[in-house]
Amino acid sequence: MLDYDSPRYARINRWDPSHLDRIDRLLDLEPGDRVLEVGCGRGHLTRRLAGRGIDVTGIDVNPNAAELAGSDRVLTMRAQSLDFEGSSFDYLISIHALEHIAELGEALAEMARVLRPGGSALHIYPAEPIKGLYAIPTSIILHGTPFKATEVHCHRLWPAKLRRMMSPLGLTEASHEFNLFRSPQFVSVFEKTG
Repeated sequence: MLDYDSPRYARINRWDPSHLDRIDRLLDLEPGDRVLEVGCGRGHLTRRLAGRGIDVTGIDVNPNAAELAGSDRVLTMRAQSLDFEGSSFDYLISIHALEHIAELGEALAEMARVLRPGGSALHIYPAEPIKGLYAIPTSIILHGTPFKATEVHCHRLWPAKLRRMMSPLGLTEASHEFNLFRSPQFVSVFEKTG
């Protein structure tokens, strides 16, 4: 398993306002809604959602991210073992996180477990033609070499593949899209049945 314990990686985590625009367009978040952001980095999005009155918690595997966030809303936690009760969240958001999780099946099962029936999950992930292609800069930052890029992006994902993984977990695809903004990426929204 790749080690993400890196102050430098946490520091270079940048805010991208286009993600919030996409969330506003695709999810009906209201003040008081409970939201889990998986792979939140230093919590840029988490802070902005909290500023709107949303009850949001961000998690990241990098312990430096929580420290640099300066917020009790950002916790160090692995997506494969979420320390929350079942059906705890109305919405789940992951932005460029899924491709980093080696045990993706376990993580998706955990995310489905903590999402309430009728809840929605929004995932943004790279549209890589070759696994790891867009992870070369991160590989250099974390390991000083581009040759671990396929370890940084452990998975090459696309909507049909993610749909197949989500279906047994009781999640149905509500929409998906392809964006070319900055780098090619997919956006998928799933709803939990039941």
